[in-house]
Amino acid sequence: MLRTVPQTINTEIDLYIRTYYSLLRSTEPFRIRSLEDSYSGTKASLHQQADTPNPDIPAFTYAVARLPSCIHRIKTIILGQSDDVFAHRGGIDLTSWKRVFAAARRRKMYFDGTVRLASFISSVSDIDDIIPVLTAFQIEWNKLHERFHGSEAAKQVQRADAIDMELLGIIRRELELDDESFERLCKAWEPSLLEFFRSLASAPTDLRVHLLAGSLADYRQAVQSWWRGIAKESKVEAVADRQVYFVSSNPHAIPNLLSGYAPSIEDELIGYLLAFNPEGLEDEWRQILKEADEGKRRNFLYYMQRYYIAENQERWTAKREAMAQRGIQSITRTRYLDVGAQIIELNKLNPEDFDPRVRVPGLEKLKDSTAIVINVDYPLGMAAYHLFSQIAASVPAILGVYIMGKAASLNGRVGDVMVPNVVYDEHSKNTYLFRNCFAAASVAPYLRHGTVFDNQKAVTVRGTLLQNHDFMDVFHREGYTDIEMEAGPYLSAVYEDIYPQRYPKDEIVNLFINTPFDIGVLHYASDTPYSRRQSLLSKTLGYFGVDATYATSVAITRQILATEVDRLK
Repeated sequence: MLRTVPQTINTEIDLYIRTYYSLLRSTEPFRIRSLEDSYSGTKASLHQQADTPNPDIPAFTYAVARLPSCIHRIKTIILGQSDDVFAHRGGIDLTSWKRVFAAARRRKMYFDGTVRLASFISSVSDIDDIIPVLTAFQIEWNKLHERFHGSEAAKQVQRADAIDMELLGIIRRELELDDESFERLCKAWEPSLLEFFRSLASAPTDLRVHLLAGSLADYRQAVQSWWRGIAKESKVEAVADRQVYFVSSNPHAIPNLLSGYAPSIEDELIGYLLAFNPEGLEDEWRQILKEADEGKRRNFLYYMQRYYIAENQERWTAKREAMAQRGIQSITRTRYLDVGAQIIELNKLNPEDFDPRVRVPGLEKLKDSTAIVINVDYPLGMAAYHLFSQIAASVPAILGVYIMGKAASLNGRVGDVMVPNVVYDEHSKNTYLFRNCFAAASVAPYLRHGTVFDNQKAVTVRGTLLQNHDFMDVFHREGYTDIEMEAGPYLSAVYEDIYPQRYPKDEIVNLFINTPFDIGVLHYASDTPYSRRQSLLSKTLGYFGVDATYATSVAITRQILATEVDRLK
């Protein structure tokens, strides 16, 4: 089949990107206001009303979810790669600042308690993520402020000791929002709703951004320090001398499949379900009992376990210790990058604990294995390149590379699984061709609700807010239907692990040749960007996402176990 490199130049998006990178070179903070016009011109698919006076509540709440709750107090955002960068180049001692979190973006951030936010960045992808998010936030905040300030509703908010339904109704009418949009706005700012409306009434926002360091060397140093921390914190003997199966996935699915911990506390989990009924899932459990489907039963227990241990230190500690006893070490608190890692010693696993879906012939041989699985927790964009490059350079050999992640689908539905063997990477402009060790048959037996599409073409984009419909149409015409953020950088790093040179640019790169290990890429659809109702602006997958998550995790786990058993022969 003829492979062509898609022509993806979008003048408006390119102008916006070039503008903020030129401004970031300044030694002083620059104003987000300088980016508003070029950003609005991009016509981002997730922010279609940026250039209108009408508030775009889905876009606003999307941005809010990726920023800490103190963002309405912030005036300056400072970007850097490590504590040392903040200390030596910014004169900032972060030990006195408060760690803050975003609901929908895992990133190390610290608040000084007044007007400054320090945000760690692990690659250019963090910049391509946070700058558009800040721009979208500021545009929509100021639209709402313009409607709200000076109004009678704003005056009532400033006088109120608490917020009630009557006052909320007055605010909604003043903001001229429909019930659905207003409910969405309020939910985004819970539980500090009164503080939000007071801030909204008080002043527009005028954010400034200051990049302390952004060279390739700075990113590499941060990743090197991250790996040293992982190796030091790990209790695995001679971790740097082990052969490695590398996995990029979430931090819970594979350990759940291998440990047997959730089924061992089933009574506690179901007791919790009956007492609190999170997401109204009691009826789902009763239906599972009727169906006698062991896979669905296990998936349910794995999901309920997350609720059971959430915000309960004793339960979390008990699970962590149980995992460690089974050869699964988790390192979640890293000094540099907010990317957790797990190290799984194959020879310490007990096959009797395994989920029945991952049991393959010959598991008794694992006791003779010296290999480990290193699972990193969803790095963002180009951070994937830096992380894999560092690990590959630090261990004797890579035995397999398995990438699982969320993606947008242009031809499927939420919950479907895509198996690509072509990846176009926006960072390198390369089109990577590779033999995916997975096919539809690897996943389909374990997927209950979705459909598996193999022989797909994926595109790795720079950021979720750096796409518009024209951009997506280019790829759709070229047959690309799988849009994600990490596969391309991973494949660039794989290239450098195989060949004695840096990855090329703007080429068709054939990885069928000379690749001495598995390459497996599985994406499950979390959004369909052609539909606003099923886009990233919509609610999270919740329990619905369990089916695809575990179907892909089962496929990866089976492949690792089968490969290692075969290697040990």
